[in-house]
Amino acid sequence: MKWRTILSSKTMGDDEEVKVFGMWASPYSRRVELALKLKGIPYEYIEEDLSNKSALLIQHNPVHQKIPVLVHNGKSIPESLVILEYIDETWRNNPILLSQDPYDRAMARFWAKFIDEKILSTTRKVSFTTGKEQEHAIEEVTEQLKLLENEVKGKAYFGGEGIGYVDIVANFLVFWFGNLQEALGINIFSQHKFPFIFEWIQKQLKIDMVDECRIPKDKHLTYIQTRLAAFKSASK
Repeated sequence: MKWRTILSSKTMGDDEEVKVFGMWASPYSRRVELALKLKGIPYEYIEEDLSNKSALLIQHNPVHQKIPVLVHNGKSIPESLVILEYIDETWRNNPILLSQDPYDRAMARFWAKFIDEKILSTTRKVSFTTGKEQEHAIEEVTEQLKLLENEVKGKAYFGGEGIGYVDIVANFLVFWFGNLQEALGINIFSQHKFPFIFEWIQKQLKIDMVDECRIPKDKHLTYIQTRLAAFKSASK
């Protein structure tokens, strides 16, 4: 499945070619698309069936054979966080995603890594465990979200007054996380528990490009429920 997203841009030559290998329900894939849309970079989006990966995906990411992969003028860049930095360094128009200040850049990378290696990793445990193990994972991810809540407290965005690197990495909280907890029938994430993150979410929702990266809710719920059913069946 393949389609092309065309955006106007004055920062990219007509001879440049940008492709994204992704998967519609992946927060890692969506963050790459969001960065390109914010920068106004036209790209071709190539949807991957992760149960039957294409030869092209394996060619462009032979090490991990995973999405997302950015292909720029024939050169392949894997891993979403690496791709975001590449996008920001290649196309220097606004919004600038990472600060020029060394400390601010280091802290942005720290929080991005925290989101991927802690919050999203623990969220997977919540999804694919049961009983006491799931209860422990829920407690763990709640504490991790509290740390993220404290980081955005008093700020318009994680990086300051405009959307940046950490905001894009944390974008899974805008749509994806709520769909997941609804499918699981749990209540980890609410405005009452995390008022500052929800204030940040409302700012995100006012950005057209964020809405363009919205995951279709009904389709996403069905996808999650199908995966959970397969997991439960395999666990018997």
